[in-house]
Amino acid sequence: MNRPQNPFRATLGSTPPYLAGREDEIEDFENALDDGPGSHERISLITGLRGVGKTALLNAFESKARERSWWVISETATKGFTERIIEALYRMSDEGSETHKKKISGIGIPAVGSVQFENVVQYQPKVTLRSALTEFLERQEERDRALNQSPVGLLITLDELHYHRREEAIEFGTVIQHLVREDRNVAVAIAGIPQSIKPLLASDEGKNPVTFLRRANRIDLGLIDGQDVRRALKDPIEDAGFTWSVEGLDAAVEACGGYPFLIQLIGQQCFREREGEVITEGSVAKAAVVARRKLGQLVHESALADLSAVDRTFLAAMAVDDGPSSMSDIAQRMEANAQYVGNYRRRLIDAELITSAGYGFVDFELPYMRDYLRKHVVVDALSRRDDLKN
Repeated sequence: MNRPQNPFRATLGSTPPYLAGREDEIEDFENALDDGPGSHERISLITGLRGVGKTALLNAFESKARERSWWVISETATKGFTERIIEALYRMSDEGSETHKKKISGIGIPAVGSVQFENVVQYQPKVTLRSALTEFLERQEERDRALNQSPVGLLITLDELHYHRREEAIEFGTVIQHLVREDRNVAVAIAGIPQSIKPLLASDEGKNPVTFLRRANRIDLGLIDGQDVRRALKDPIEDAGFTWSVEGLDAAVEACGGYPFLIQLIGQQCFREREGEVITEGSVAKAAVVARRKLGQLVHESALADLSAVDRTFLAAMAVDDGPSSMSDIAQRMEANAQYVGNYRRRLIDAELITSAGYGFVDFELPYMRDYLRKHVVVDALSRRDDLKN
């Protein structure tokens, strides 16, 4: 007997069976593709914590573009990404030329006569990103006119943008700005975590060379509401031929805390712990233990690795409390003055790791971060707080 396939995908960056709570963002992007060049959402910047669905949203944007027969280049903003985009353009030029020749073979086109197309120029090592994009888009415009078809555009998605790639980001942004001014049929969607993106958005003595990012449609992804969580858990299970008990589903929704990646972790483990064809409250209790541990390994550990020692000490001081933390208590635990801890409060809020919880109070943004810190960080961080004075 074949084992049923698990309907959840608990891998960072994969697209879940139901992309909860992102319908508005997807619809806005679809409308921008259909509206034509100049639509604001055609240049979109997605930010948010790890695991909130940035890459999944990029995947959804790519799917919508492909549904419209657009070309898609999917890249990660590691070193050399502009060169890889150029290489992808030349590969697609070859593909597009062959497809185009097949379509026009034997077809008479009025007022055009004998249609001939030159071979795609071989890759030139010194070609620029701008010339490669312009040539590709112009060739596509020629194909569209020759075939009398709706304009076919190009979507470029760029994941994990980081200020360490500042020079390439400037080059990429400058080229995209030129293409937008020329009304080219192009769209760009970029994603990254807040602390990696915000230095690129900051003004450099009033002159920011990455202005296209500041003008982009901003999509700040956060936690999603309970109804969307419920649907994201319920629908895949029922589509697979299984069910939730009422108590089990309620417990699972609460355990997810509105965090998209945790929906997949909890869902995956609940499916494994099901009792026959039903996921019970007991199934959820067992699943939650495993899911929280994996969340710590995959998300919390990485989030903390990006922080300074003082940032981590601030979070450790918060983790002492069972709920929202008073800034005065944090200052006392860190043995630092209010102004000093206030600076780190702003840093951590900008990084979307903590949130304001009323005047003078802060709380964790990520579910179960407090538990993870208590287990792995608190004792070590607070024992080294004397370093703050140096």
